[in-house]
Amino acid sequence: MFSLTVRRHFMIAHSLPREAFGPAQALHGATFVAEVAFRRRTLNDDAIVLDIGAAGTIIEEVLAGLNYRNLDEHPDFEGKLTTTEALAHYIARSVAEKLKDDDDGAQLAGIDVTLRENPDAWATFSLDLPAVDLPAS
Repeated sequence: MFSLTVRRHFMIAHSLPREAFGPAQALHGATFVAEVAFRRRTLNDDAIVLDIGAAGTIIEEVLAGLNYRNLDEHPDFEGKLTTTEALAHYIARSVAEKLKDDDDGAQLAGIDVTLRENPDAWATFSLDLPAVDLPAS
């Protein structure tokens, strides 16, 4: 299995209104480093998983909808907790949606999103995709 990982960062505000989250129940900010790994069983004709520039653009488009936003007011998260794990899931699904009609995107076996809040704490969501196996050239 091959993989390509591209990193970007984004900043959000949110609250986690449950007792389990202690002081994070109140509105607070968080800065995340998003590492998005694209997995593929075979390389494309250019011997790559996915174009790095295209991958970066897609990630930036997804993160633009979150960056500098109060997620408590974001329509996609209405009635939902915006934990690091939940955000990783959201980003993975959003990236996959943007790649679904792309030739290389159709070949992906999965997308892994790791969100790092600091060097000592992170969460990952792995999304397996139904890669279309094309005959080797």
